[in-house]
Amino acid sequence: MKKLFSIFLIAIFALASAQNTDSKETANRFFYELTFKPKKDSAKLEKVIMALDIVKDRSIYRDYTAVGQDSILKVQFDAMQKAGVFKDLSKSFKMPKFSEKIVKTYPDMKMQYIERVANGFTPMNLGYNETIKFDWKISNDKAKIGAYNAQKATTEFGGRTWTAWFSTDLPFQDGPYKFSGLPGLIVKIEDQDKNYSWVLQGNKKVPNWEELTYMEKISNVGTKVTEMPREKFEKTFSDFKKDPFASARPMMTQEIMSRTIPGMDGTIGDMMKKQEKMYKDFFNANDNPIELNQKPVAEKKKK
Repeated sequence: MKKLFSIFLIAIFALASAQNTDSKETANRFFYELTFKPKKDSAKLEKVIMALDIVKDRSIYRDYTAVGQDSILKVQFDAMQKAGVFKDLSKSFKMPKFSEKIVKTYPDMKMQYIERVANGFTPMNLGYNETIKFDWKISNDKAKIGAYNAQKATTEFGGRTWTAWFSTDLPFQDGPYKFSGLPGLIVKIEDQDKNYSWVLQGNKKVPNWEELTYMEKISNVGTKVTEMPREKFEKTFSDFKKDPFASARPMMTQEIMSRTIPGMDGTIGDMMKKQEKMYKDFFNANDNPIELNQKPVAEKKKK
């Protein structure tokens, strides 16, 4: 029965054991409000808080939703373990809008784009590396963006034209998503058609900072990344989005699928269908990527 517990805890990236291998550091955490248009054929906009954590040798960019729920999820998971009864943790946390994690290393600004996928019943980090040399055109235009004096710069990236405002008051040549390379932190950046717009809302020091969230720790996936060329990554990740349980399904016999778990409504098969729908709803919620050329290989070949 313990093995059956693992199946669905893994489905939300949680296993019953945890290892803390992070070194303790102090981070500068910058909070960006991202306003974005998830659907190309709709004018509806959504908002989410993204975090950029800067430490001595790197920065980590990700949806703040998962980070912000760490303490709540720890309480829920610890209680579940203590009681020995499965609980659907998807009811206890808010799904993020974005699943990627982007790591930039200093001072070379090499970038690693990472997504979490399933490998059978085991989660793994899948990613690709790239070094982007942004061709910034810095103008003399200046403005006050929030509390900071900022200067304007423009660039072309991912099939879009971007306008950024950076501040030398914040001595980091970094910014949200993949953007970097200006003489100060980017405090605002948006594309010409306002599909994506990041605005810095605040920052704080985070003592004893750890890269992994609580859910990442208990998944035991760590920070190791299976790297591959970007084109192969896009194909692999596209296949995962189409069928998130493809690698696990061959291991699921009919006898296992018909079982129930204490504390769960329905069978394991029912839960698997629910988790599959959760994944697909998440991935189908956005068909307007930040980079217009970031499409599955199959779609590229149709043109």
